[in-house]
Amino acid sequence: MLTSPSPEGSLDPRQTPDADSTSVPTSPPRDGRYMIMVISGLVALGLGIGAAALPVPYVIESAGPTFNTLGKDGDKPVISISGRESFPANGNLDLTTVVMTGGPKTPATIFDVFRAWVDPSKAIYPEELIYPKGTTAEQTVQQGEIAMETSQENAVAAALRELEIPFEQRLNVAGLSDPSPSAGKIQEGDRLVSINGKAITSMSVVQAELAAGAGSPVVVGLDRKGMAVSETITPTRNQADRYVLGVLLASDFTFPFDVSISLDNVGGPSAGLMFALGIVDNLTPGDLTGGKHVAGTGTITADGAVGPIGGIAQKMIGARQKGATMFLAPASNCADVVGHVPDGLQVVKVETLADATSAVERLGAGQDTGSLPTCTNN
Repeated sequence: MLTSPSPEGSLDPRQTPDADSTSVPTSPPRDGRYMIMVISGLVALGLGIGAAALPVPYVIESAGPTFNTLGKDGDKPVISISGRESFPANGNLDLTTVVMTGGPKTPATIFDVFRAWVDPSKAIYPEELIYPKGTTAEQTVQQGEIAMETSQENAVAAALRELEIPFEQRLNVAGLSDPSPSAGKIQEGDRLVSINGKAITSMSVVQAELAAGAGSPVVVGLDRKGMAVSETITPTRNQADRYVLGVLLASDFTFPFDVSISLDNVGGPSAGLMFALGIVDNLTPGDLTGGKHVAGTGTITADGAVGPIGGIAQKMIGARQKGATMFLAPASNCADVVGHVPDGLQVVKVETLADATSAVERLGAGQDTGSLPTCTNN
């Protein structure tokens, strides 16, 4: 090993002891206080390293991978359709993801938090804002899988509704809110059949009838274990200022053909919009994108309503890094979009699948997209 001689404290070769010499240099005497200081320092260093490795109650969001819903995940198509003619499409309709560090699955350390704090592409949140207290790693995985499965079913329903392809949807009662105007009248396991005499073919039928009545009592027809039941219920307003029956609903679909979505190691509901767009493109001739690179995010309902998601700033970064030039963002996420849009990315705000389809069609046809709605400070 090469070393540089120090002008101070280096030995003169003429003064170097001979290897056989019995005279050896002695170290200066060290008292007990010196040893205590050394030991204390080592203990403090060890404790500091140990403390830094302990988990801290924060969650870090960073840009994750993107997946082209028109492409493949490994050797399998992300979307495959059987029982009906389909039209494999070119271009990109990328769903975007975030990587979460922290929480019950992958605890974050103080080092992770410090690194994220100096990285503007990452976001840090208190753990309790992301995961309810007491949530286990197993529950997190299970909830993500259930949300993903639900989003895929809703995406198929929304796409078929957009293309006016008939299918059957049944709304089953999974529970009641607390408090609920339906308490004592509607039971878990009931199926909603009609409202004010109108057949319930989707959630939008219920919502439209409640809005039209503006709080007036409605007559709800139910199927209770094969028996027809009728109940009169006075709806109440929720926090979103909408009239509701106070029931938690789960949809049961019967589709006229099979749509399979294959995507490993991704959970949550936020891919719904891009799944639906991919299905629409696969079921229609030509390329919806015109070969362009579009990305986006958003939950989807069976009626095609696009809902908010988390981590949109990181998802836009991930989309642009992969080459996207247009990003579809839920209108309800606009406050999180403004001020975080990467250079070269046009963000289009959408409220429905129809909005998103129209925007992509315009881009794919080479038309001007400058007038499409976007997020602003207003």
